[in-house]
Amino acid sequence: MKAVVVTKPGHHEIQERPIPKPGRGEVLIKVLACGVCHSDLGVLNAYYPGLALPRVPGHEVVGIVEALGEDVKRWKVGERVGAGWFGGNCFECRRCDRGDFITCQKGKVTGISHDGGYAEYQVQPQEALARVPDGLSNEEAAPLLCAGITVFNALRHTGALAGDVVAIQGLGGLGHLAVQFAVKMGYKTVVLGRGKEKKKHAEELGAHLYIDAKDENDPGFAKIKEWGGANVILSTAPASAMTGLIDILAVGGTLLVVAVDMDQIPGVTPLALLMKRAKVAGWPSGSASDWEDTMNFAVLTGIKPTVTKYSLKDVGQAIKDMESGKVGRAVLVPGL
Repeated sequence: MKAVVVTKPGHHEIQERPIPKPGRGEVLIKVLACGVCHSDLGVLNAYYPGLALPRVPGHEVVGIVEALGEDVKRWKVGERVGAGWFGGNCFECRRCDRGDFITCQKGKVTGISHDGGYAEYQVQPQEALARVPDGLSNEEAAPLLCAGITVFNALRHTGALAGDVVAIQGLGGLGHLAVQFAVKMGYKTVVLGRGKEKKKHAEELGAHLYIDAKDENDPGFAKIKEWGGANVILSTAPASAMTGLIDILAVGGTLLVVAVDMDQIPGVTPLALLMKRAKVAGWPSGSASDWEDTMNFAVLTGIKPTVTKYSLKDVGQAIKDMESGKVGRAVLVPGL
């Protein structure tokens, strides 16, 4: 099989490898599509703690069950399945006892702990798979398994009520899905983007207000304050872009961070938090049942990612386009 392999920091290559065999409790997937996520840069540049090279990246995987390892009973050969960031759990720690598998103390990550979906075949633990519903193509389903679940699961746990003001910072791979989910959940949805040229796209996705964050005089800042501020700001942008967000939070509002970044958030002072009873929080994606919830909600409400397809040999271009933000979501299709 062909696979994209990171052999050293900053270097990847396409290799010919034997098709892997599933072990006990594992499933072999024939990969039909795999999204290219910004988090994959941590594998491509080898800066994740504990990462062992060589490694095949990719954690937005959709495929067909090809073979089953021993003791696998819940999956059948031929089923269409998906796998995201969550790559398995121990079933023994306190977090697993509480059913909070994504925070398992020995949790695994697809494409980091074991090889991911930048390949023609991939092996995945049976507990880290979800059924992909009808109504989504392979390429549409793949981004929902990381970008989609990250924003959907975060939003539905904020406590925000229908009609509350929810602002989405960023309009890239996560952001363009977050806007759609926020609108379908009944929130008064604001987009904080960079540049007036993104306003049309935000409105096409259903946003009720667009603010050009590059322009401190944008009238949208006055409008959101007139509404009382944002009950939730969901930030899909790097930490460096979060300066000043506390200023437009409502009293009791939450700045919710979902994008992976190693930098500190600038401009968040104790005084700013105290005076608004504001909170800064994060949300770590979710596990297999959350993937299914995300995909089923997307089918129910008509949410779909904007995707651009690439073959495995064009992975370098896919990564560049993902980093530039030129595409909603780059998706590798091994069959192309």
